[in-house]
Amino acid sequence: MRKVYYIYNPKTRTYDRIYPTVRQRILSYLRTLFVGMGLGAGSFIAVLLLFGSPSEKKLRTENSRLVSQYNILSTRLDEAEKVMLRLQQRDDNLYRVIMQADPLPDELRDAAARDTNRYEELMEMANSELVVSTARKMDVLAHQIYAQSKSFDEVVELCKKHDDMLASIPAIQPVANKDLKQTASGYGTRIDPIYKTVKFHAGMDFSANVGTPVYVTGNGQVKQAGWDGLFGNSIVVDHGFGYVTRYAHLSKIKVKAGQKVVRGEVIGEVGSTGKSTGPHLHYEVHVKGQVVNPVNYYFMDLSADDYERMIEIAANHGKVFD
Repeated sequence: MRKVYYIYNPKTRTYDRIYPTVRQRILSYLRTLFVGMGLGAGSFIAVLLLFGSPSEKKLRTENSRLVSQYNILSTRLDEAEKVMLRLQQRDDNLYRVIMQADPLPDELRDAAARDTNRYEELMEMANSELVVSTARKMDVLAHQIYAQSKSFDEVVELCKKHDDMLASIPAIQPVANKDLKQTASGYGTRIDPIYKTVKFHAGMDFSANVGTPVYVTGNGQVKQAGWDGLFGNSIVVDHGFGYVTRYAHLSKIKVKAGQKVVRGEVIGEVGSTGKSTGPHLHYEVHVKGQVVNPVNYYFMDLSADDYERMIEIAANHGKVFD
């Protein structure tokens, strides 16, 4: 049925019937169509904004799951780092102490932590802070595992050489001194017997008659044997593993440079050569280039009570012969 249109005529105060043209009817239809399409599109967009499309919803769900997995992974890496720290501490403070080796340098364990350029591409990702933090933890842990495995390889090699090391460490007195009466002066600050000034005495003096046998205190190789200035006739033995001993003011030298010696072997005789005021043996122990107190290296030669007495005697400010 054709739709009828009317328009109000103010002059006659009546409604006059009108007949729209085809063009007007088409425009009316189009206007209605566009309004309907606009309302439909607006409703569709509103629904998408409020609830999202199925694919977006799926992506948000996957992203949320990934963030949760990253958080779990980050927590597990934190726990693994704690375990690695305990391994490092045990390595440095137990295994390497027993083997008398230096701790592994920190820069070898932490080298990966300083390289930040590799994470630049990750900075553009969503949740970049979490992703970069997790990636850095993984890189640091992987490097620490590698460094620690190398350290344990070294400790294993040290264990294999343990018997050789024990035989090489200075561990007895260089002269027969069971009653400890030959102990003249210990390590530390003393009064110089010639110049009467305060000086540092870098070893221990054992008073004994000229010709008393001098024993090498650990396995090693003679590094020097001959005259050595103020030390007079002197022998230096390199025991390996960072240990070196010196025997000074000898009357006779019974070994040559390059000769291998075994703990307890006679290498010379007590004398009074060089800067000396009387027959005695001056004995030094060096560990990794540093002179140390020899009193700590008689553990195979003294009982616990004698060791305590030796420490007391060595700590006194008794007579120094050189």
